[in-house]
Formats: sequence, C-alpha cells, structure tokens
Amino acid sequence: MHELEPHYSWRHLYQAENDPHSPFAGRRYSEIYFTNTVYNYYIHPQWDEFGSLTLYTKLLYCDYEKSFCVIELIGEWNDLLYNDIMYFYRNVIEILLDEGIQHYILIGENILNFHADGDDYYQEWFDNIGDGWIACLNFREHVVHDFVKARIDYYLAFGGKFDSFNWRAYQPHQLFDSINNLVLKRLNP
Repeated sequence: MHELEPHYSWRHLYQAENDPHSPFAGRRYSEIYFTNTVYNYYIHPQWDEFGSLTLYTKLLYCDYEKSFCVIELIGEWNDLLYNDIMYFYRNVIEILLDEGIQHYILIGENILNFHADGDDYYQEWFDNIGDGWIACLNFREHVVHDFVKARIDYYLAFGGKFDSFNWRAYQPHQLFDSINNLVLKRLNP
C-alpha cells in the first residue's frame, strides 16, 4: 500500500497545501517518512489524515468559482467502528461547504471496505449542497453493494457509468463537465 500515491498529474494546476481555503492548507509532506497506516500497512506520505484511523484522503482539485472539487480516498471507510463520515464531514467537507463548494467528485478505487452505521451525516451533507451533488467514481463492486444496503444511495450518485469511469484521462474541468452531465441525465432522464 505504501506505493499507492494520490493522483499527481494535476499538481501543476492545484495543490491543497498551498490553497489558503483548503482544509489541508499549510500541510508539509515527507517523501521519506511513512507514518500513517491502514491495517498496519504503511501508506504513502502524500495522503492526508483528517481524524480517521482507517480512511485517508487527497484533495486533488478545487475550483471555487465553479463550486466543485475532486477528492481521492484510500483505506477502509468504517462508519460503524470509527465514525469516518463524521470526521470526513466535519474536518474536510464542512470547510469546503463554507467556501461554497457544492459539487463533490469522490474517487474510491482505493477504498477497500465500507461499513455503515447511519445516514445522518450523509443527509446533512446532501442538505447543505443546494443544487449540487456528490458523485462516487470507481468504487469497488462490494463497496457499492454496501452503499445500497446502507441506503445512502439517495445522497450519493454511483453505479453504472460511475463505476468504471476513466477519470485520469480528463483535466479537472473536463471531468467536472462530464460528471455533471451524467448526474443531470440521471435526474432528468
């Protein structure tokens, strides 16, 4: 797991640690010291911690004018034991909401498992994005199954084309436009 780096092809466009409005403003990263773990396996030091013991993130891109961001995730999303959604919502999402972000693209190909507890934070997040949306790209089949079982599919857009989306082939604004079109087609078939 230590070799799984967050997507870095957009770093010339955006770096969360250099964005004063980002939840990760001012962070410093090491390329030498690996300190964070998932299941006792070290993860790459470029991943950001936000309070969870098993879930880490990277804010890959944020555009305050178009009110969207792209967030990559790694680890186990465990609401049942560690209340990961509470930490994610309070320490990352609320800061972005306060900056006007209403559209969230979550990249989940490195999410190993999902354990649900309740939907309160998902509902709060959804209620606070106005006309926005939360899209989940490339989450594993068993994770998507657990999303459905937990009944959070009301708040998150996933499945179908979202499950095998080649997002790395896009620049951030192209990705936003493509995902926005997919979400709008779902809402207005």
